Amino acid sequence: MRAAEWRVGVAGAAVVGVAFGMGRFTFGLTLPGLRDDPSLSTTGLSDPLLGLIAGGTFAGFLVGIVGAPLLTGRRGPRAPTTVGGVCGALGALLVVLAGSPGVLAAGAVLAGSAAGWVWAPYSDLVESLARPAARPGLLSAISTGTSGGLILTGVVAVLAGEHWRVVWAATALASVTAALLNLGWVPAYPPRRAGAGDRRRLPWAALVAPTVYAVVYLAATALGFTYAADVARAAGLSADARPVLFVIIGALGLTALATGALALRFGPGRVAAGCLLLLGVALGLFAVGDRSSALAVLAAAVFAPAYMVGAAALAVWTAAVAPTDPGRALTATMVVGAVGAIVAPVVVGSLTPALGLPALLATAGVLSAVVGVVLVRQAR
Repeated sequence: MRAAEWRVGVAGAAVVGVAFGMGRFTFGLTLPGLRDDPSLSTTGLSDPLLGLIAGGTFAGFLVGIVGAPLLTGRRGPRAPTTVGGVCGALGALLVVLAGSPGVLAAGAVLAGSAAGWVWAPYSDLVESLARPAARPGLLSAISTGTSGGLILTGVVAVLAGEHWRVVWAATALASVTAALLNLGWVPAYPPRRAGAGDRRRLPWAALVAPTVYAVVYLAATALGFTYAADVARAAGLSADARPVLFVIIGALGLTALATGALALRFGPGRVAAGCLLLLGVALGLFAVGDRSSALAVLAAAVFAPAYMVGAAALAVWTAAVAPTDPGRALTATMVVGAVGAIVAPVVVGSLTPALGLPALLATAGVLSAVVGVVLVRQAR
């Protein structure tokens, strides 16, 4: 692998790892601790409010997705990745300093937006500097950086114990570090000069299946990360042990490094559809995970490859559909898909007092599996 390809792969994996593995999902990891923290609310934070904040973090993600191509058009594809690092750092710092639910929500949403700013631009950066044969592997490696972020945040959470603010402080520090590495190793390519007809040349019909996949995939993964720690607590895992679920997800998620090879053999669409089937199984296991710690751990183990391979498969899939404009293709699917990530936690949080979390997770799991079956039969 050429030096420039290796550097963008490492820097991209670091930025995506922090933005996704930490900034976007630390809220779910720390949810049990902040739920009853009197420094935020003397009466505790309710399930509907927590669900609303969780949905808000994915709304921030959507803002980043929409803003990234606009900034790329003006300043080039590296610029949004820098903005993502700044959002992750400032958002996490706000959470560290939060003394009310409002400040907590603002910080969590800002930190959650980092992932939206950074993901799609790397498709353009890889297309600009990497050889065609190296692109699927690089995209897989960059997406799999999330595993490293999850492992790091899980380890920090284990060391921090009940001190959930320490986890957010680590997120702020990691965001700054990754942003500086990115500035040093990723070239500042100028914005692409697009012609008036470029938007018409994006193969919209071919993006329907990836978009449907993105909606269901993001909704399912949002629920998994938002409620995994709650399920672990209900299963009897201590505050010190619950973050181990995130370490498991990160470690087993390293299987996504093989996504490029899997996509070449089976097709990225079929790989993505298979991930929805696994997500359905994982959510079903989370639904009964409160019965024993073994089931909660098994749920995390199934969830891990489905989440990580699923993310990488979407990047590879959209790049295959639109090889000359992969960043815009990925953005198009993610803009629509983010709606699922926003709505799912809000709906589940609002219905949990009436229906219970297990029933809602099981229903989401069935829906994910059904869509996966349909896409397996249709995807190429």
